Amino acid sequence: MPRSARTRPVSAAQVHAYSRKAQEFAAAAASELEAGRHIAATSLAIHAAINAADAVCGARVGQRAAGEGHDQAVSLLATAGPDGNAVAKDLRRLLPLKTQAEYEPEDIAHGVAAKAVERAQRCAAIACAAAAGTD
Repeated sequence: MPRSARTRPVSAAQVHAYSRKAQEFAAAAASELEAGRHIAATSLAIHAAINAADAVCGARVGQRAAGEGHDQAVSLLATAGPDGNAVAKDLRRLLPLKTQAEYEPEDIAHGVAAKAVERAQRCAAIACAAAAGTD
């Protein structure tokens, strides 16, 4: 991780909170996808993965990325073992969709949104397992 990267300590209670948020965002993303709201589904999926990253980093390295960009979270995930690498893989694929989903006027195709939701659900499941390990 670059020396200039900012982090914040994460307690076990915060790991659980980030995990719950990841699960809630992932469930909402799936619901929005089912309703045909692809932009909302994609945006929620991205937020699920970001919270999952915070949960996994908190559980595995005791801190989360706190910098300006989400790329720092991907770097920190690389230090969080196999769980971190798995979440990093999905987060790397989701982050490029953030600007399109949240700021651009274009729609998001069903297939893209469906894949985003699938990745978010996978991240949320990993976060849930990592949080369970902090009990």
